[in-house]
Amino acid sequence: MSNGAYRLYYSLIIINYSFRHMYIIKVKGKAKIPDYIQLRDSNFVLIAYFRADRPLKNLDRYGLEGKEDALAALIESLEFGKLQKLEI
Repeated sequence: MSNGAYRLYYSLIIINYSFRHMYIIKVKGKAKIPDYIQLRDSNFVLIAYFRADRPLKNLDRYGLEGKEDALAALIESLEFGKLQKLEI
């Protein structure tokens, strides 16, 4: 394996490991700023940020492909400002 391929492989392992546990929080917007959703990894590093009223694209990046409906239902039921473990 070449040095560049090894680095890419190692990076992918780290990315997959960090997505093992994800957390979600719904943040209330103010004035013209809309409500939004944050997805954070097990180290609470921001991995996705999107408007609450628009669907998240590229869910396969986060291991959530095929879970669009469950994620949408969860977002509707979330309380503002309450961080919780993402379990869908």
